[in-house]
Amino acid sequence: MMNTLEKYFAREISRSVLFVLLAFVALLAFFDIVNEVKSVGIGGYTLANALYYVFLGIPGNVYEYMPLAALIGTIFVMAQFASRSEFTIMRVSGFSTFQAIKMLLKIGLAFVVVTFVFGELFAPYTFKMAERYKISVMPSSHKQDFQSGLWTKDLIRTGGLTGEVIGSRFLNVNIVDPSGKLIGIDFYDLDTQFRLIKKVTAATAEYQGGSVWRLSHAEETYFPLSLNDTEMTPVEVKELDHVDLISEITPAILLASSADNDTDRMSAYDLKLYSKHLVDNKQSAEKFEIAFWKKVIYPFAVLVMMALALPFAYLHFRSGGVSLKIFTGIMIGVGFYLLNNVFAHIGLLHTWPPFVTAVLPSLLFLAAAMMALWWVENN
Repeated sequence: MMNTLEKYFAREISRSVLFVLLAFVALLAFFDIVNEVKSVGIGGYTLANALYYVFLGIPGNVYEYMPLAALIGTIFVMAQFASRSEFTIMRVSGFSTFQAIKMLLKIGLAFVVVTFVFGELFAPYTFKMAERYKISVMPSSHKQDFQSGLWTKDLIRTGGLTGEVIGSRFLNVNIVDPSGKLIGIDFYDLDTQFRLIKKVTAATAEYQGGSVWRLSHAEETYFPLSLNDTEMTPVEVKELDHVDLISEITPAILLASSADNDTDRMSAYDLKLYSKHLVDNKQSAEKFEIAFWKKVIYPFAVLVMMALALPFAYLHFRSGGVSLKIFTGIMIGVGFYLLNNVFAHIGLLHTWPPFVTAVLPSLLFLAAAMMALWWVENN
């Protein structure tokens, strides 16, 4: 009997959740197209370009709205079971609340995996593709946030990346292309006493992998100190067509630096990498640590949303039951979405531990689900 019920629940919930998710994705795509139409005709940007750009943003929408779709879709199925007295018959036949929770968790785990895959693999990749594509067809869409360009810091170590720290490097980039290419680079190497020992200027830089950057049309200026620190040796200038630079800074770190407000579009791996880079360079990393834990925990919000939907199977209304329950589900989902974002700012303001800040909204809604189940069981 349980296998039959599990298949029935899984089939009905999967259909409903996918239908709701497709509806959300279509609605958001429509709004995105309306927004992109304003740019059509600028710099050769056509309607076909706009449609393709919006299409590349769909994986991000799937990731972001999967928990809400799981909530509304599951509520719809539970409301249907209640209106047709199917759930009542199941309970009379010995189907307990614990068994229902266990069944929903099994179904929900599949959606958790899908959410994680979209958030960690598809969405970050397609977002970068979309940005590169838009810049290629409409270069004017690329804007600099700061007139002085992007600044970031790195450590200089003996032997490349694993040796002793012998100085600091401050890097300035005029333009960070979404592909990872840098245009207009200046960096300054300082020793442990913060004395300038080298300045390098290059037209472009491309990442070669393995923490190696290939600088093109570079000019190196050395400011070496003598051993007794009392006399300065002559300044030495070198012009090179190509020179390799070993650095902990990767394209992902630079893109993170240039897009502080787009942490939701970064993968958990990139967020963790950038957080470590900031900590190593004694910079504040709380914002990115919170974003990392939100990225890890967010897929499991699907399970919380489905648990919140279960009490609706116990509620019976004479008229308008299904529509009222769906409306209630939408309000709960919007509340979770807003609370999840608000807590990130509150946690950052009050310096709460990043993990606590990220997990607290889900725990609060899970507690609400347990209280609702207890209430419907005893009333």
